[in-house]
Amino acid sequence: MKRSECPISNCLDFVGDKWSLLIIRDIALDGKTTFGEFIESGEGIATNILSSRLKQLEAEGFIAKYPLEGKNRTGYYLTKKGIELVPIIAEMYLWGLKHGGSNTRKKFASALKRDKESAIQELTEELLKNAKALQKRSKK
Repeated sequence: MKRSECPISNCLDFVGDKWSLLIIRDIALDGKTTFGEFIESGEGIATNILSSRLKQLEAEGFIAKYPLEGKNRTGYYLTKKGIELVPIIAEMYLWGLKHGGSNTRKKFASALKRDKESAIQELTEELLKNAKALQKRSKK
């Protein structure tokens, strides 16, 4: 349910909680795809919250599932809607570095500082290519 017509409020209705953006960050910047990989992130998300956020992000169309080899496992990838958040995450990353955050993704930070627009475009293109491949795989 929309709280208001404000575009920022609308965006926050979908990804305004800490965990949703961190899951999207983990997929986009770290290549994480599984429940276990998300749990291992340094922020310490609880399993019940992670499960809830994954379901919510999938229901809202930010991520999609795909089957993994063996033991009925599932992976997640960003959809086009989720990939559209990459520029926001990049800006948040740069802001966080400027205001005391630790540079844990040196390659990404270096690319952003060198040429922000190109770095965002390259990451976006890579994620879109990956999403197309995984979408085909999940339909088999």
